[in-house]
This record gives sequence, structure tokens and C-alpha cells, in this order.
Amino acid sequence: MTDVRLILDVDAICYPLTGIGRYTYELWQGLSGCAQVSSVRLLAKGQWTGLDDPLAGSSSVTGMTLGGAWLDGVRGTLASIPGLIFAYRELKSGITRKRLRPFADHIYHGPNYFLPDFDGSSVATIHDLSVMRYPDFHPSERVTLFELELPRTLARATHIITDSEFVRQEVIEHFNWSPARVSAIPLGVGKSYYPRAPNEIAACLQTYGLTTDRYCLCVATMEPRKNIAGLLEAHAALPASLRLRFPLVLVGSRGWNSKCIHEQVEAYKTKGSVRYLGYVDQSELPLLLAGARLFVFPSFYEGFGLPPLEAMASGIPVVTSTCPTLSEVVQGVALQVDAEDTDALTHAIWKGLEDEEWRRASRDAGLRRAALYTWDLCVERTLEVYRRVSS
Repeated sequence: MTDVRLILDVDAICYPLTGIGRYTYELWQGLSGCAQVSSVRLLAKGQWTGLDDPLAGSSSVTGMTLGGAWLDGVRGTLASIPGLIFAYRELKSGITRKRLRPFADHIYHGPNYFLPDFDGSSVATIHDLSVMRYPDFHPSERVTLFELELPRTLARATHIITDSEFVRQEVIEHFNWSPARVSAIPLGVGKSYYPRAPNEIAACLQTYGLTTDRYCLCVATMEPRKNIAGLLEAHAALPASLRLRFPLVLVGSRGWNSKCIHEQVEAYKTKGSVRYLGYVDQSELPLLLAGARLFVFPSFYEGFGLPPLEAMASGIPVVTSTCPTLSEVVQGVALQVDAEDTDALTHAIWKGLEDEEWRRASRDAGLRRAALYTWDLCVERTLEVYRRVSS
């Protein structure tokens, strides 16, 4: 059996922990205790590092050298000057290349799209191609960064991982890559997502002024790609009695170009039908999910779609869009509508709130579907890629 020695880039594990950070964290957790991995070295901001549990508090990466702190300061300064963030990346690249030089017998895994210059084998996880396919959903600096760095990554990569078969096909077609060198490895659902009795979650919900089974929930970064504006309009079109009985609760960090979204939120908040909680700690998010009447996720484009899966694992019916990756995940369990069709979204939410027969069937089917996705399986299949690359 091939002995794996790994370098894992953990830049994405930082507070607040979001999708790619969660993925990186679960890989680190699973691989660290794996007998077939003889060594896991962690790299953050071009520096070797130890790692605390990022779910235990607001600080995630520790053991940073003085050089790491200095590099952070440089990044903060450059990021405030248009265009100079790329100078930071070149500086970081040089430092990283020097750090990696003695470790060509390791596999380098970049779980956040990009790979550094490295003499050994390397694996990159490309979560989606939204920057390429929908550049209007991203700041121009990010689009420029991907145009510069993604071709470099593809030139350096021994193998590519995607979260879904749809994105795998996109990578193959967009970059003319060999199918044998791209693997789709679905993400997993954390063990904290499961149906809960009302008394288990009452205290948490009370802190947010919520009641079990009396709100619609959406968990997403507040940005245009997530179609929050369309969701707000769809929920507002429900009969007044229904939208006041089941207010829309939004959970997620402020994202790029979200000013208009937050203006909409403020307008609806005054009518008592919308709540915005911002980022919610990972210890409380499973409780908020388990208490919802309905989970709604009408995104225009996703690389996978973990929040709907977590809702299904929590026993909550789901309404989502017909985005191909979401269809791949929910497999007919959720109500799906065209993200552009606000009227259809309104009717789907209405049905999801009031059709008890559909709700029972969706809950049971969702639990069965979600049980197929575990982080243990994600780690195991990632390890298979490492073995293939090593051999």
C-alpha cells in the first residue's frame, strides 16, 4: 500500500469558517488520523504552521512565525491599493517556493483552487467555475486573479478534484483536460446535522427570537450569485398571513456587492417578515437548521450546494433552484424552480410551507439522500487520489 506524505494548504481555515474552510478543515481532521498517511505538513500564508481547532473560537491558525505576521501586514497594506494585491501574491509565491523546495517527495494539495510552484506531485480542488462562467457575479480583481492563476495551477497540477460531476465536466470541457486526471468527490454532511426535538433547540432559538417550525431559513453568503434578492421578492409575494407566520431568516456573512441586498433586507425587516442574523457560529447553525419549517436556497450557480444537504440531514424540507449541481445533490427530493422565475419560487415556498403530505415525503426522502454524503467518504476518496498520484 502506498505511503502518503502530504502538504495541505490551510489558508482557508479561518474565522468565520465558510464552505472552502469547512472542506479544508474536514480533510485535515480526517487525514491527520489516517494510518495510510505517514505525514501531514500544514502550510498557511507560505509558512509551516500548527493548527488549533477553528471551531472552538475565533482564531484558527497558530504557530505563525514572525515572517507570517509580517506577510499578513504586507497583504493588508497592498490589498488597500488597487492592483498591488498581485504583488503580494508574487511575494508570497516566492516565499512558498523556498519553503517547499526540500519536500518534493510529498504531495501538495491546494484545496482552494490554486497551486504554488512545486517540484513534486500536486492536487488542486476546483470548487466551481463561476468566475469564468459568470464574471458579473465577482469583483473585477477576483476575475483578474483567476485569469492569471488558474492557468498556472492547471499547468502545475498532477490531478484535479471537483465537488460535483457537473463541475468535473465543466473543467474537462473548458480547459480541454484529460477525464482521467479529474475526479468528482462530493462533500459530506457533518455529524451535528440531524433531526432534533424542540426542547434540544429551544434555548438557542430563543436567543434569536425564533420559534421551532415557525420560520423559513436560507444560509448563504449575501451576494448576487446566491439570488437573495429574488428570494426576498418571492417571500414578500406570499399572502401576508403566511409570510408573517413564517418570516424569512437569512444567515450568512456579508459578501461582495451586497449593498442593494441589505437595503432590501432593511425594507422588509420594517414589515416584520425578514430577519438577518449575519454569520452564525458553527455550534449554533445545526440548531437553527433543525428548527426551520422550510429551507430555501435559490442560487443561480453552485459548485456543490452543501447547505441544502445539511438541511435534508436535519429533516427539513428544501426548496432550491434547478442549478445542475443542486439537481445532482437533491436528486428529486427538493422542490426545484428556475432561479429566474420569482413567481414559481413564491409558489414553491407556499407549497413547502403548507403541503403536509409533500413535507412528510420530502423529509423522509431527504434523510435517506443526505445519509449517502459523509466527510469520512470524502476523505477516503481524496486519499484514493493521493495514492493514484503517488504511484
